[in-house]
Amino acid sequence: MTTSPDRVRTRFPGISTRAWEHPADRTALVTLRSLPGFDVVLRTLSSLLRERQHRLLYLATAVRVDERQFRTLHHLRQDCMEILDAHTTPELFVLQSPQVNAFTIGMDQPFIVLTTGLIDLMDTEELRFVIGHELGHALSGHAVYRTMLMHLLRITASVGWMPVGGWALRAIVAALMEWSRKSELSGDRAGLLCGQDVDASVRVHMKTAGGTWIKEMNHGAFLAQADDYERSGDLRDGVLKLLNLELQSHPFSVLRAAELRRWIQSGDYDRMVAGDYPRREQDKNTRIGDEMREAARAYKANFDQSEDPLIRTVRTLGRDVGSAASTVAHEVGDTVSKLGKRFNDWRTGEN
Repeated sequence: MTTSPDRVRTRFPGISTRAWEHPADRTALVTLRSLPGFDVVLRTLSSLLRERQHRLLYLATAVRVDERQFRTLHHLRQDCMEILDAHTTPELFVLQSPQVNAFTIGMDQPFIVLTTGLIDLMDTEELRFVIGHELGHALSGHAVYRTMLMHLLRITASVGWMPVGGWALRAIVAALMEWSRKSELSGDRAGLLCGQDVDASVRVHMKTAGGTWIKEMNHGAFLAQADDYERSGDLRDGVLKLLNLELQSHPFSVLRAAELRRWIQSGDYDRMVAGDYPRREQDKNTRIGDEMREAARAYKANFDQSEDPLIRTVRTLGRDVGSAASTVAHEVGDTVSKLGKRFNDWRTGEN
């Protein structure tokens, strides 16, 4: 490992977290942030019950990164902070564990944990991507909403036995799991903005899928797996894919790499590196209706372009009954937009 950057990377002064947040992720965050007192109550409860306990646990069982301990990781964190113009330094811990894992927890003061299994597996540029990914989570406030998911999971465990309520709660948890998966896609975008190394970002997902045998793997072939995954099979395979993903908090490694490729191909990444990105000073002008319409457009584009057999069948059925495939996506978009309008009307009434 080296302790200094191998090259000069583009900095993003004043960058907003909206720059890397996935549209569906952004919509959930804007909605929750708009609820008066929501974050305050949630952070207060978490601070009283869990945050101090978690930090004390890692202070006692892990190694805190600084200039004297794991200096390489310390410099990578500092570099990522400068690139994303972060004003607060999250603590970083290294935990002895064979599991390949990294996570960000805490509420008022989020901190990052990397396992030795992950550090042993990744090279310096891949670790830069991982730290940037976790810093993106911290800056986006994802720990707050993961706490909400945690509380709902506890509620599900306590009252999920109810004949009707159990299914209703399962649907809510499934929706939050979908948000959690989208938040991982946001983290990957933040990681790429920090590292600005597309190959390294793909290698991270290759290694989490295939381990240390990176010399036996191929970048193009790995991404081709995602295309095969989406296109192959019949309607039954489409249903099985949904079942496989239902209770996953993270997207599958191959699909994450493909989603990052899709973001790059959209041109958004190059525009940001060139200096065209959302600024924090514009955040106060963000309207929930606009964010929801953006999410609806993203979902419609994915729907129209998907080669998944289940979605393909839905599109075909739509044409067979005389409706364009885009009708389904438009109806979803209209519903989401109406929800945003009602929410704005409710807020206006409250004020």
